[in-house]
Amino acid sequence: MDTKMAKMIDHTQLKPDTAQEKIEQICNEAKEYGFASVCVNPYWVSFCYDRLKDTDVKVCTVIGFPLGATTMETKAYETKQAIEQGATEVDMVINIGALKSGDYETVKSDIEAVVRATEGKALTKVIIETSLLTDDEKVKACELAKEAEADFVKTSTGFSGGGATVEDIALMRKTVGPDMGVKASGGVRDREGADAVIEAGATRIGASAGMAIVSGGQGTSDY
Repeated sequence: MDTKMAKMIDHTQLKPDTAQEKIEQICNEAKEYGFASVCVNPYWVSFCYDRLKDTDVKVCTVIGFPLGATTMETKAYETKQAIEQGATEVDMVINIGALKSGDYETVKSDIEAVVRATEGKALTKVIIETSLLTDDEKVKACELAKEAEADFVKTSTGFSGGGATVEDIALMRKTVGPDMGVKASGGVRDREGADAVIEAGATRIGASAGMAIVSGGQGTSDY
C-alpha cells in the first residue's frame, strides 16, 4: 500500500442514497489506509467526526452542493454548521450561473462568504465544475478563488458529467501558481490516473476509488 499517495486522497462518498453502513465503512477504510479525509454530505459530518476524532483523518464536507446555486448566505450558514459539527475542510461549489453571466463580483463574494465563515478553522476548496466551463471561464474561476483567499481549487462535483482531466489540472495549476492547492475529482479510478493528475499539478485527489488507487486495483465509480 502506498501511504504517501493515501495522504493525498479524500475518500469520498457523496451519493444521495448512501446509507449509514456505507459511511461507517468509509470511515474505517480511511483509518486503515491513512487517507487525508473522508468527504461526505453535511448530514454525515457529526457521525464521521465521532468516528475519526482520535485519528489523523479529517472530515471534509460539501457546501452549496452540487449545483452551487444557493445564496451566499446559505453557503456561509452551511459552512458554520459543518465546522461546529466537526468538519475541518469544506468543498464549496461556485455560483456557476453568475460566472457564465460575467458577474464576477458575485462569484468572488460567494467564495469570500465561505472563506470568512470558516474563521480559519477549515480549509476551503472551491469547485469550479470544469465540465460546464470554457477554458477562459476555468481560468477566471481560478483567479477569483485565489483572490478570495481560498486554499484550493477543485475540478468537479462528479454530478455534472465529466471529471478531472490532465489538461484541466495543468491549466488550473498554471493559473493559481505553485502555492495554492489543486484538487482533482471525478473519474480518477486507478494509480495510473492518480499519477497523471499529480504530475499535471494536483495536490489532492477526491475519489471513491481510494483503496484501488493505493493498492493497484481499479475503481468503478464515476467519482
